[in-house]
Amino acid sequence: MIESLRPSRRALLAAAAATTLTLDPLGLFRQRAQAQHGTVRLVLPNAAGSGVDAIARAAQPGLSKALNTAVVIDNQPGAGGVVGLQVLARSVPDGNTLSMVSNNVVIFPSVIKSLSFDMPGDFTPIAIVGSTPMVLVVNPSKVAAINSKEFVALLRSKPGMLNFASGGTGTILHLATQLFLEEAGVSARHIPYKGVGPMVSDLIGGQVDFGTAGLPSVQAHLKSGALRAIGMLGAQRSPAAPEIPTFVEQGLPNLIVDAWFAVIGPKNMSTATVKKTHDALVVAFDDPAVKEAMAKQGNIIAITSPEQAKAEFRSELAKYASLVKKAGIEPQ
Repeated sequence: MIESLRPSRRALLAAAAATTLTLDPLGLFRQRAQAQHGTVRLVLPNAAGSGVDAIARAAQPGLSKALNTAVVIDNQPGAGGVVGLQVLARSVPDGNTLSMVSNNVVIFPSVIKSLSFDMPGDFTPIAIVGSTPMVLVVNPSKVAAINSKEFVALLRSKPGMLNFASGGTGTILHLATQLFLEEAGVSARHIPYKGVGPMVSDLIGGQVDFGTAGLPSVQAHLKSGALRAIGMLGAQRSPAAPEIPTFVEQGLPNLIVDAWFAVIGPKNMSTATVKKTHDALVVAFDDPAVKEAMAKQGNIIAITSPEQAKAEFRSELAKYASLVKKAGIEPQ
């Protein structure tokens, strides 16, 4: 009689699942399910088609192999990347939810008045993985200029009349273009987008005149002629596109803006979990196929230690606070 009153194992599992669903409205149920199956969720606070998206998808097979588990890419664009970071910040720090981010994350505190998280306090920097070249591009059907000198002359002849796109207000792409305008002594209207994919689509479609993008996100469009490169923002030409001159060699010696990318996790990740993830990154980016993909995209891989990443995040916060002030971007 007593035995018949005990709930069955199936009933207990059903009740537990129902309780979990009820108590996990923010997606924690999905994370727990992933953890049970060993899946690693790589949250990208960028739209598909961005430079970080191209890097993550190229590295995905190598990272999956290094971690010995499936790696699922989860694009969470919005607010220039803030939405995806909010998703990561509330994730369980067990190594099953990570994020690949650009240096947008160290710009946010200088351009957004009220963030729902602290950078980097609410996260665990695991490694700065490398850097990617940035290029200022124009729509060739709307802009006849083929180099920096001609483009600056055009902007001076039409002050504030041309418009430029970015992946969102206060992103590295926005900041890079603002610094170009300041260095050249010209002006243009800013049109922010919710991610690089929509931005590039409208650049090709002619809704906007020009913009700065990571080379991986526009490489194919440069080759097809849908977009034209005016100049690279690095100190040197990129081996992946050696035909594109830098702005330094075109008469703007101070226009050098770096775009790096990193892997971070939620705060309170254990030392062992951080080490496991970091070691997997080293193995993944040393994979021949991944190395070939990075070279084609023009990315330079130089993986830091977790300790170096933490220090770099804090120094970059100060650096970009100064650049934001110099570019005249007001916090919103």
